[in-house]
Amino acid sequence: MKKVIEIVDVIDTAKVYAELSDANSGGICVFVGAVREFTNNEEVVALEFETYKAMALKEMEKIADTAMQKWSLNKVVMRHAVGEKGVEEPVVIVGASSAHRDACFEACRFLIDTLKETVPIWKKEKFKNKTVWVSAHP
Repeated sequence: MKKVIEIVDVIDTAKVYAELSDANSGGICVFVGAVREFTNNEEVVALEFETYKAMALKEMEKIADTAMQKWSLNKVVMRHAVGEKGVEEPVVIVGASSAHRDACFEACRFLIDTLKETVPIWKKEKFKNKTVWVSAHP
């Protein structure tokens, strides 16, 4: 079993297949979250992410461990970016590989949903005329 858990400045989506590939995996599932152009009909200029890195990594490890046990995964990737990101830029990537597709699909959904719910990463939306914290900030 292998995990890649990181907080990074830039997400390289091209390397995730190699990180998840495994001779015992018939299924690999990946979710990439990116900055969208509009939120509630307002044009987004950028998103900015901040985190308490040590706590975020610890929580991401717990999520990955839970997923690996529950779905008998071979590998897991959880990576979130910090700093300012422009429209279409990736900000989070999670993935799972397993013997069968159902397990990696379910695990991937769990990984991203739980990350968004429990990991201390805060998002600020920057619009043309205002800036808004999307989630509570410390």
